[in-house]
Amino acid sequence: MDLVSLQLGTEHLWSWLVRLLSKDPEWLNAKMKFFLTEMELSSGDKAQDATEGVILQLRRLHAHGQATWQAFIHCVCMELEVPLDLEVPLLSTWGHGDGFPSQLEAGEESQPTSQLHHGLKRPYQSCGSSPRPKQCKKQQLELARRYLQLLKTSAQRRYGSRIPGPGQPLAFHQAYIPPILQWSRTTAPFNTQEGATLGDPKAEDGTDVSIRDLFNTRADKGPRVTVLLGKAGMGKTTLAHRLCQRWADGQLDRFQALFLFEFRQLNLITHLLTLPQLLFDLYLSPEAGPDSVFQYLEENANGVLLIFDGLDQALHPHSSREREGPEEPSPALALFSGLCRGTLLPGCWVLTTSRPGKLPDCLPTEAATVHMWGFDRPRVEEYMVRFFTDQLCQEAALAELRKSRHLQSMCAVPALCQVTCLCLHRLLPRSCPGQSAALLPTVTQNYVQMVSTLGPRGYPPPESLLDLSEVALRGLETGKVIFSIGDIRPSTMAFGAALSLLTSFCVCTGPGHQGTGYAFAHLSLQEFFAALYLMVNPKVDKNALAGHVTLNSRWVLRTKAKPGLLDHLPSFLAGLASHACRPFLSHVARRDETWVSARQAVVMQALRKLAPRRLTGPKVVAFCHCVGETQEPELASLVAQSLPCHLSFHNFPLTFADLAALTNILGHRNAPIHLDFEGCPLEPHCPEALAGCKQVENLSFKSRKCGDAFAEALSRSLPTMGSLKKLGLAGSKITARGISHLVQALHLCPQLEEVSFQDNQLKDWAVLNIVEVLPCLPRLQKLDLSRNNVSVSTLLCLTKVAVACPTVRTLQVREAELIFLLSPPAETAAELQGAPDLQGNAGQRKEAESRSLTLRLQQCQLRVHDVQELIAQLQEGPCLDEVDLSGNQLDDEGCRLMAEAASQLHITRSLDLSDNRLSVDGVPCVLRAVSTCQTLAELHISVLYKTVVFTFAPEQEQLKEIRKGLTHCGLQAKHLEQLCRALRGSCHLGHLDLSGNALGDEGAAQLAQLLPGLGPLQSLDLSENSLSLDAVFMLTPCFSTLQWLLHLDISSESQHVVLRGDRTGRDRLAGGSLPEFPAGAQFLAFRQPRVPRSLCLRQCQLEPLSLTHLCETLEKCPGPLEVKLSCEVLSDQSLETLLHHLPQLPQLSLLQLSETRLSPKSPLLLADLFSLCPRIQKVDLRSLYHMTLHFRSSKEQEGECCGFTGCGLSQEHVEPLCWLLSKCEDLNQLDLSANMLGDDGLRCLLECLPQLPISGSLDLSHNNISLESALGLVKTLPSCPRIREASVNLGSEQSFWIHFSRREEARKTLRLSQCSFGLEHVPRLATNLNQALQLTALTLTQCCLGLEQLTLLLSLLRWPVGLFSLRVEEPWVGKAGVLTLLEVCTQASGNVTEISISEIQQQLCLQLEFPRQENPEAMALRLAHCDLGTHHNLLVWQLMETCARLRQLSLSQVNLCNTSSLLLQSLLEALSELKTFRLTSSHVSSEGLAHLTSGLSHCHHLEGLDLSNNQFGEEDAEVLLGVLEGMCRLKRLDLSHLPLSSSALAMLTQRLSHMTLLQSLRLSRNGICDVSCYQLFEALRAASSLQELGLSHNQIRDIGAQHLAAVLPGLPELRKIDLSGNGIGPDGGVRLAESLALCKHLEELMLGYNVLGNITALELAQRLPQHLRVLHLPSSGLSQEGAHFLSQALDGCPYVEEINLAENSLAREVPHFHQGLPLLRQIDLVSCEIDNHAAKPLAASLALCPALEEILLSWNLLGDEAAAELAQVLPQMSRLKRMDLEKNQITACGAWLLVEGLAQGSGIQVIRLWNNPISPDMAQCLQSQEPRLDFAFFDKQPQPLGVVDGPPRDPSN
Repeated sequence: MDLVSLQLGTEHLWSWLVRLLSKDPEWLNAKMKFFLTEMELSSGDKAQDATEGVILQLRRLHAHGQATWQAFIHCVCMELEVPLDLEVPLLSTWGHGDGFPSQLEAGEESQPTSQLHHGLKRPYQSCGSSPRPKQCKKQQLELARRYLQLLKTSAQRRYGSRIPGPGQPLAFHQAYIPPILQWSRTTAPFNTQEGATLGDPKAEDGTDVSIRDLFNTRADKGPRVTVLLGKAGMGKTTLAHRLCQRWADGQLDRFQALFLFEFRQLNLITHLLTLPQLLFDLYLSPEAGPDSVFQYLEENANGVLLIFDGLDQALHPHSSREREGPEEPSPALALFSGLCRGTLLPGCWVLTTSRPGKLPDCLPTEAATVHMWGFDRPRVEEYMVRFFTDQLCQEAALAELRKSRHLQSMCAVPALCQVTCLCLHRLLPRSCPGQSAALLPTVTQNYVQMVSTLGPRGYPPPESLLDLSEVALRGLETGKVIFSIGDIRPSTMAFGAALSLLTSFCVCTGPGHQGTGYAFAHLSLQEFFAALYLMVNPKVDKNALAGHVTLNSRWVLRTKAKPGLLDHLPSFLAGLASHACRPFLSHVARRDETWVSARQAVVMQALRKLAPRRLTGPKVVAFCHCVGETQEPELASLVAQSLPCHLSFHNFPLTFADLAALTNILGHRNAPIHLDFEGCPLEPHCPEALAGCKQVENLSFKSRKCGDAFAEALSRSLPTMGSLKKLGLAGSKITARGISHLVQALHLCPQLEEVSFQDNQLKDWAVLNIVEVLPCLPRLQKLDLSRNNVSVSTLLCLTKVAVACPTVRTLQVREAELIFLLSPPAETAAELQGAPDLQGNAGQRKEAESRSLTLRLQQCQLRVHDVQELIAQLQEGPCLDEVDLSGNQLDDEGCRLMAEAASQLHITRSLDLSDNRLSVDGVPCVLRAVSTCQTLAELHISVLYKTVVFTFAPEQEQLKEIRKGLTHCGLQAKHLEQLCRALRGSCHLGHLDLSGNALGDEGAAQLAQLLPGLGPLQSLDLSENSLSLDAVFMLTPCFSTLQWLLHLDISSESQHVVLRGDRTGRDRLAGGSLPEFPAGAQFLAFRQPRVPRSLCLRQCQLEPLSLTHLCETLEKCPGPLEVKLSCEVLSDQSLETLLHHLPQLPQLSLLQLSETRLSPKSPLLLADLFSLCPRIQKVDLRSLYHMTLHFRSSKEQEGECCGFTGCGLSQEHVEPLCWLLSKCEDLNQLDLSANMLGDDGLRCLLECLPQLPISGSLDLSHNNISLESALGLVKTLPSCPRIREASVNLGSEQSFWIHFSRREEARKTLRLSQCSFGLEHVPRLATNLNQALQLTALTLTQCCLGLEQLTLLLSLLRWPVGLFSLRVEEPWVGKAGVLTLLEVCTQASGNVTEISISEIQQQLCLQLEFPRQENPEAMALRLAHCDLGTHHNLLVWQLMETCARLRQLSLSQVNLCNTSSLLLQSLLEALSELKTFRLTSSHVSSEGLAHLTSGLSHCHHLEGLDLSNNQFGEEDAEVLLGVLEGMCRLKRLDLSHLPLSSSALAMLTQRLSHMTLLQSLRLSRNGICDVSCYQLFEALRAASSLQELGLSHNQIRDIGAQHLAAVLPGLPELRKIDLSGNGIGPDGGVRLAESLALCKHLEELMLGYNVLGNITALELAQRLPQHLRVLHLPSSGLSQEGAHFLSQALDGCPYVEEINLAENSLAREVPHFHQGLPLLRQIDLVSCEIDNHAAKPLAASLALCPALEEILLSWNLLGDEAAAELAQVLPQMSRLKRMDLEKNQITACGAWLLVEGLAQGSGIQVIRLWNNPISPDMAQCLQSQEPRLDFAFFDKQPQPLGVVDGPPRDPSN
């Protein structure tokens, strides 16, 4: 007896099993190959007979492991005829884990740990682990030969036999049809007629010669890489194995070695490999000499082919650093990268397959890309012929295919074609003709039929299906497609093997580690079973099921990641949700159909939710597949109607099946749709899927991958698409054959309105052939034939067609562009089709007379004889809108002919003859030719720049002015008289441009005499005519002789000379004020309110004699007059001469010297000007380089301004300068910043300060001053009684400002920053301060004033009487602590009345009262604490002495320790006059809080209590609220951010009911809800004097708002209410508005961030409070209607200061005022969707608000038109400081208009323009012109100078 049977102890079963399997050896061999690797099959002893062979095979299966043996036993019982009496003992003994005998398991030899892929013994050492031994060349060649033979033998054994599975036809494994392949990159065409297919469908199976074309690229050097792209199921893996089989059969003889790797297996290898290890350890090892073999492969790399299947499944990213040789271990993907880039095995061939997606960067750019498209119809039929061996079955299957369109669509995918054939193989014998295809309507039902077909008795067992489905889903969710024997139950393994649902193969996880892997027959099969598990397993809840119905976008040519494993899962879920699958699901789930239908409804509902969404192109295709799988017409109709009218598909591959799915859905659509395919790789026959689709209105294809086959398929579909109006086929590779098909199809499409064949490289005959179709297309509006090859002769034929054809409106030809634009007449298409030709009858001539034609023939090489023929054609044709013949070769004669014919041709717009070789001699001829033309509006001729353009006006329009430009024509002075004689005949001449000629000074003198005879002009340009300065004196008198002349602009260096009238904003742009602007900047409405005459003389030499001559000439000019001069250097003598003549120029309003170097003496000369010329209002000299003088226009303008900045003034200049300035009557501003005064100069200036009549401000910043100057300023204060404010900063910014009043000031403020006071400076500072008795406030910021210095300063400060405020801002203040700071206060020599401490802001603020007075009550308390034995008691005693009259104590952002709180407790008990206590944004412990509350409980005289923004819990809050007991005198209470529980709120309510004097209550962010607020509001009835109520950011909602509305009438003194962010809706808002109307004194109303709606706005508008100052309604759900109500109500309100309507959808209904708001300071309209249409009324409204300081318009849709409107009103807003225009659509043109508005005198400080479409360079240019424009992200608005912060004040004040 056999040893195995003895060990098992089951002799009977063993003997029977051996006998059974001896009868069917082929079945046993198939199972051996399924469960074992080839190495395991080839190893071991050979059997003597059949029985012994069976025993050996069983022993190998048994030795492989328990799971394998169990799965095998299940296969025996499931697939073979096993009697029931033996099946039960087989399964009970060997089919379960407990029956596996342990003694045999221990007795079997373990599986070898080192195995090979193909069954050959591997050498002892791993390849690549040792250096190569030196071998002779002959031995190396012999080893290589033996290895190459071993490779081929292994491949032959692997692919040599194919055994069909049970119930399958023999042809199942032999029917291989090569799919359609298409090159994506033209490295080499395929060897076919179309250059797009691989393999001939009608060729024999063994003669697939065209596979060689995959390796016919021209890459002789470098990497030879081919990437094969195809969607799932296209046959990529099959083709890879097919290549291996062909190589094994010797058909790819160019390759000596071929290696095939699958990335799904390489992913299992986690360690690093060398290339030899990859080739030998993981594929096949040499018998000997691996190093020699690898060396041979390197030397003959061009004969090595490596195939990598499934690149899209690669998991491990390759290293970024380059590998230099094969010895360095790397991940598998890195080795692939090295092979592709040629760093490993250079010269080898690499073929990789992948699904479309983002490919790894390791692929070289020169890699050839091939698209695999599956089957077309001939291939499908050929596949079926080979699949079915029986003739009758073949005919029946082909009949089913030809009758069913959806069957053709499915079979276009090879994998689905195989499944379909399997199903038909089972269904055809049992069905009537035509019924089999009906049972396979969807992909999902195909798989359902396949599962039932493979089963021996209908549907397989549900348990097995469920188990297999669970394995499938678990694998997809974890990214697993290869399973081990332990991953699948034995019974499930047997089930999958029996039905061929699972495949097995050898898996290598590393060198010496191999085993058997199992996978589903196809990835889509795994997805089908995963979807089945989700549908039938009750453990998957409905939410999880619906969550899997998603759409994955695959932008494969962009930057998306690689494809996932769940792409088709939603499609299978949708298919299983169809009614037809309900019995199958009920069988698998073992539930009734009601339960199944509920699961299906979940999927259907998820699909319905996706219908209204806006989906990308790939998602639309995926969704159409899903909807088609459901077979639900209602859902298909819903999806079809939800699709957008324009559907674009960009840059992802589309197959026939994809377009078929889309067409299927479109068939349920009622409205037309536009389909646009751009850059999409398209299956050549996919247009056939669109056949009969009546919904497509526009169809466009743009792809280089479209060839003749595509055109032929498209031509078959076009006649069936009856609604198609627009057809585009651009950028394709169509040849003659494809065009012929399309032209034939166009004859059958009379409904077309637009056809485009651009960029198709068409020849002349093809273009003419297409044009002949025009009569057959009566509705055609555009025909685009651009970027094709058209000759000149063909072009003349096209012009003849354009002139004669009554529907052609435009023919546009320019180089490669060729476009016909047509306007079909009103007749029906049938009538138009009846016209026999284009030459026609009287009706056609009448049509020609009524139409107009635009003809553009640019750069077409036309000559004189061509233009003669063209004129003849045009004279017989219709009127012409535009004729453009530029860029041809007409010469003088041709240009003359066209100019003469212009008036006869009735051209209504323009005639362009530019670049036609017109000479100087031909210019007069052209001028004479058009002299009689009455419609000429503009003429521009430039011989140098080859420009000749005539612009005409319609005959019915009256010409106002004509522009004539004769630039760069070589005109001289001798030509002027004749030229002016010719121009004098033009009565409407407005603009004359003679620039770029050679007139000279002689010509300028003649023009000055001739200009009056030309009539009024708008402008005359004489630039670049070699004019000198003498020409200026000749032209200046024209101001008197020419009434139209307003501006004379002359630049000697740039030869710019222009005489013009008024100048618009558009002219400014064209005049070169900035670099080039966008061409669309046209805003004619922007004009200056008043334009004086101006003379601008730039870059000239200004000598005294010249200036005298100029001023004498200007004396006769009318005013007002502006003179702007610039030269390199102006001497003192010249400046004195100029200033001396100023009194003789009373009409002068502005004198400007720019970019002119002046001497250091010039400031003194200018300072003396105030006495010499009383009309001087402002003198501004900057850096001795820019000078501006402003003159008074009337005596009412008072106050002079003088500025000498950056002029190098030093001490020696101070006294003479002050003496000159003292002559001024009223010096408003004096700016001496950025000079070199130093401490001495500043001291001298301060001494002279009392004599200077300054009434405004004095700026001495940036003058190299030190601490001495700051002390000197303090010392000067008593001697200058008119000083009201001074500020000194000695830091890097170094500012020094003094502000004056017109009368003596009783209160002065001083701010010193970064002054670095030492201990020795403090007494001097205190002495000076004690003498400045009018100083009331001092701020010391970062002055190095330490604790010691501050203590000394406080002790030395002594005033006779009055209040003095001291603020100290030092870093140590934030660290010293409250205790230390209070101790500092004890050193004050006066009474401390106010103390404010902020640790975060590092501030200590004190208010001192002098002289010190004693409080009797404090003295008594001090005597009670006379125990001075401790420091604490001593400090308390000292504080009681100095703070006896303390009225306000403020602690903000402090960390209060227990010691400090204990001190405060003692202090608070002694403060009898304390009125206000603030503790905000601070941290206090519970113990410290107890001390505070104890102290506060004694402060019964408190009037203000602020405990907001602290870090207190609910218990601490209740402790704090206990303090309120007995505080009946409170007027201000702030408890914001204090967490109020229900009990705390009740306590607060009870306390509030006794506070009858309360005026301000703030309870923001206290968690007050609509339930708890009722009692609180009722308690407010007692506070009848309440003036402020702050309840923002709670949740009182509508109910709370209604409760509050009931209380508000009882608060007659209410002035401010803040209910922002309270969840109040329209109901509560209306009720509040009604109640607030009764609050007659209400001034501030804040209701923002509530959804109030328009109804609340209407109610507010009807009941707006009379004294309203502030209205805040941001984000309140307002629309245009609500804004309209409010703007009408607010218009004319006399007190309104702030309006905030931000984040509302106002659009065009912005606040529109007619009366204006006189006190409005700020308006906030951020993010209100305001566009240009609303700009004009908005600007007009803003102009009616003279007090505006801030306008916020950011995040809107304002463009340049809005900027123009705002720029017009800027000069009227004298108080405006800030305008925010961030995130709008303003371009550089709009920004320049704002610059012009600012230049009109606006006092605005900043205009924010961040994130507008303005380039950085242009922004920098604009900012250099106007620094007040801010383009930065962060706000750079300057802080106003001279502002001195006093001590913190109570917010209610």
